[in-house]
Amino acid sequence: MNLLASMRYLVALNEHKHFGRAAQACHITQPALSNALRALEAEFGVVIVKRARVYVGLTHEGERVLATAQRMLRDNEVLLQELHSEANDPHGRLRMAAVPTAIPMLSRFAAMLQQRHPGIVPAVLSMSSQELETGLESLSVDLALGYTERMHLPGIKLTAWPQSIEHYFLLRRAKKASADQLRIGKPIAWADAGKLPLCLLTPDMHNRAIVDQALREAGVPVAPAIETNSVLTLALAVSAGTVSSVLPGGMVAAVRSHRELEALPLVAPEVRTPIGFMTQAGVRPSRALDAALAFLQTPEWQAQVRQHSGTLDEARAPG
Repeated sequence: MNLLASMRYLVALNEHKHFGRAAQACHITQPALSNALRALEAEFGVVIVKRARVYVGLTHEGERVLATAQRMLRDNEVLLQELHSEANDPHGRLRMAAVPTAIPMLSRFAAMLQQRHPGIVPAVLSMSSQELETGLESLSVDLALGYTERMHLPGIKLTAWPQSIEHYFLLRRAKKASADQLRIGKPIAWADAGKLPLCLLTPDMHNRAIVDQALREAGVPVAPAIETNSVLTLALAVSAGTVSSVLPGGMVAAVRSHRELEALPLVAPEVRTPIGFMTQAGVRPSRALDAALAFLQTPEWQAQVRQHSGTLDEARAPG
């Protein structure tokens, strides 16, 4: 039995919650995956996977084996990167995840990091805050970008690198398209924005909780016209229809080329949300993660953050 491969299959099963999809992700047949897991159970002398016609979860002993498997796979990746990297030339994969509204910032970070270190292969994933926290806890995510105010995982200590304080905007179609790019208009109260037909993220997203709380404070009922778990849909629905949306500055910056749109700063209440990179503390970083952490502290990257998040003052309409 290849212990490392079997551990990888177990981690895949826990991630996909389905035998067939886990096998597909591991590029093996479902019977091969099942046989490997049975061999793993025989090796440790415990039942790892609860027995049923479909996947229903791991046993208590299986959860302990899973935790070890996650550490083994990460240690293996760290070792491989150390063996195949030179002093200033890191090589290897880097799994990064962000909450949906921070995906533009993470995508920009990944592209600039890969240009700086061509040997790094970033994987950019969109996750809810809960999924992101689970990924950090299980070590399946190396670097996360999300709401640092949620850094309270039980038993897990996180290290944060603050990036920006997000401001929120009402995105809507402009009465007249601008000559070059999206314009930043005059402020609008949350109470007035809440009376418009809105396209918002689904209730399981932390961004939606922020928006709902602001609307409640403004005394407006939350009744979205469209709900979605895709940030792309937020922008496209506004561009194609008659709805408006509420977006943080980082998302507004990503649609600047849409000159038919305008963004109005939302006020009363003033909503400010800290966004930052996070890693699990006390875990030996891979060479790729070391390079990423060094890059996010450079003036080059910090200038990008200032330009593409927050108040977006440089795009504000005159007068």
